[in-house]
Amino acid sequence: MLEIDIKKGLRDFDLEVKMMIKEGEILMLVGDNGCGKTSLLNLVAGLQDPDEGRIALDGRPLFDSGLKIRVAPEGRNIGYVFQSYALFPHMSVYDNVAFGLRTRRLSRRAIESRVMEHLKAAGLWDIRKARAVEVSGGQRQRVALARALIIEPDLLLLDEPLSALDVRKQAAMRKELRERIHACHVPSIIVTHDLRDVASIGDRACLLERGRIALTGGADEVMGWGEGLQDREGEPV
Repeated sequence: MLEIDIKKGLRDFDLEVKMMIKEGEILMLVGDNGCGKTSLLNLVAGLQDPDEGRIALDGRPLFDSGLKIRVAPEGRNIGYVFQSYALFPHMSVYDNVAFGLRTRRLSRRAIESRVMEHLKAAGLWDIRKARAVEVSGGQRQRVALARALIIEPDLLLLDEPLSALDVRKQAAMRKELRERIHACHVPSIIVTHDLRDVASIGDRACLLERGRIALTGGADEVMGWGEGLQDREGEPV
């Protein structure tokens, strides 16, 4: 379970969020551009620090201002798929997926076995030698997700994972994305501006407005939250 109870002063408003995400649950985070969605992911990942509060994963504090605890990003075991995918463009698909395992100093045999397993599961084995800059948008999305999953994370964070794909590819990827994330059985947060993502992928959704949770409910309730959300362009805060 992920527990968040934090405050962070942003440029135009204060981000104040309190929520819990259960093991295996996919929470969809929606809201206007600039409402604090990506900032929240970065705070959980340790890329930014809250001004005060607590973040805990399975009872283990990742950040606690009162106890002066701050676990470094690399010590949190979080899989993060950035909106831009953040792949190493001139490295091969294979090397991008293997990167996290190499930083953990696994044996060569263990790395080869796990990378093969994840590339085959993602349908990427045949293009493993291609540079990341040479593959399609859908393939880059799969590479980024495989890189996040291969470390066997305790938490998954995904920032607009389908926004770089055209509409036809988005529709095809929603079911695959939900199935692969659910198979991990870890809490997950997915930022999106598209209500179709919420309805197809999520278990629960939160609407964030100027740094605060305005509404929360089941994915099937979200379609009534307001017109036009699905047409807004989401960008990192």
